[in-house]
Amino acid sequence: MPPSISPLFLQTVESNEESILIRDLFKSYNKNIRPVVHPEDKVTVHIMLTLTNLISLNEKEETLTTNVWLEIQWSDPRLAWNTSDYFGIDIIRVPCTTVWLPDIVLENNIDGKFDVAYYANVLITYDGWMYWLPPAIYRSTCAIEITYFPFDYQNCTLVFRSQTYSANEVDLILNADEGQTIEWVYIDPAAFTENGEWAIVHRPGRKMINKKYSPDDLEYQEIVYNLIIQRKPLFYVINIVLPCSLISSLVVLAYFLPAQAGGQKLTVSISVLLAQTVFLFLIAQKVPETSLSVPLIGKYLIFVMSVTTLIATNQIVVLNFSLRSPSTHTMSNTIKHLFLEMIPRFLGMSPLVDDSEETTEVNGVRERRRSSFGLMQRAEEYVLKQPRSEMLFDKQRERHGLTRSIVDSIDVSSTANLYKSLAQAAPEIKQCVDACNFIAESTRQQNDIGSEIESWVLIGKMIDKVCFWAAILLFIIGTVWIFLTGHFNRAPEFPFPGQNKKYSPS
Repeated sequence: MPPSISPLFLQTVESNEESILIRDLFKSYNKNIRPVVHPEDKVTVHIMLTLTNLISLNEKEETLTTNVWLEIQWSDPRLAWNTSDYFGIDIIRVPCTTVWLPDIVLENNIDGKFDVAYYANVLITYDGWMYWLPPAIYRSTCAIEITYFPFDYQNCTLVFRSQTYSANEVDLILNADEGQTIEWVYIDPAAFTENGEWAIVHRPGRKMINKKYSPDDLEYQEIVYNLIIQRKPLFYVINIVLPCSLISSLVVLAYFLPAQAGGQKLTVSISVLLAQTVFLFLIAQKVPETSLSVPLIGKYLIFVMSVTTLIATNQIVVLNFSLRSPSTHTMSNTIKHLFLEMIPRFLGMSPLVDDSEETTEVNGVRERRRSSFGLMQRAEEYVLKQPRSEMLFDKQRERHGLTRSIVDSIDVSSTANLYKSLAQAAPEIKQCVDACNFIAESTRQQNDIGSEIESWVLIGKMIDKVCFWAAILLFIIGTVWIFLTGHFNRAPEFPFPGQNKKYSPS
């Protein structure tokens, strides 16, 4: 070769050598014919799936979006050549539209795009081995199990099969590396992007044979890759679970309001109930519209809404008890004993009823007389017996040894006779005494009414205390039980029941 030949010409000669090879290979090549010698022969197609990004899982639409590389290999003897006859070329790259393809498609796609996203070139080695690695963004169906949302895990599948060839024509198998079958979705750590919501727990791949079909059917064989993914619940805990729990706990604080403040209590309860309804709408917009199961967060919202409704009902009952009076209700001894003696002792409090309180019946009418009223009556009798001046200087007379007044010797039982004598002698005095007796009787009745009203208020407070502790225990136990159920809902140790193989690289 003359030394004046340029390097550009040498590159042109080399490219022409490859074009000669391609021209000879495709001279009589027909891409519509299977690469077999006899029609009954099968073409063995090796498949491997490489996951580069788990883009998203849309629970509402029940779709999984993934970015993958689908590696497909097979042998085509018609495209084999002798490297010594073609300048030592041992590998060429040709457009995929010029060679026979096994028509591998994603069967469970949801957007109507069964094929790959980019038709990459096919690598052909000198022995006729075909290697095709097209990238694809698949949107596949994924049945969402929402029972433990947001502490759930999902099992999504990618199902591949030949679109036009049956199992008698194309045999689909999993790819192998160094004699080991790759029974999992391959993940390249350098190219893989971690998803912020989902963590991949298992990623097995299997060849499935549907026995209900014959080998002549397209549905007989398929390659199924499973992605068992666990949700990372931190987002939902911070934005839904925690605010909902804090707002729901506010309804318990309504018990710290007075028993008579029923309007304010109901306002707090209804406000919390409305806030819980807003959270329920947010959850309804996130999960699929299904009646098969209720999500865990939905169960929790229903639970706290039920507790809030019970608390609001309880506050109405407490208000009914607190505003009772003797003119509307009669307090029985059983109610008084239960709410003013037994319940305070159960709560570690002293009884709210006076032990010296007595109930007597006069002329068929029941009277309530407390110890304080007895003291007042004895004081009134003492005033009637003793003049005010003597009461003021009683101690001084005793200190100087003076004798007591003659009124002191008057027996209380003789006041009735004295009253009759004074009534006959001076009717004005009788009217004055009757007026005093009327005032005393009215005062006694007012004391009885006030005492009973106070008892009804105390009964309302006791009901409030009992329901407060009951609501606290119910709220805490229900919250802990519901979310512990979700916390222990973890993906299984092995992807398939009854097997102890994880289908992951060693």
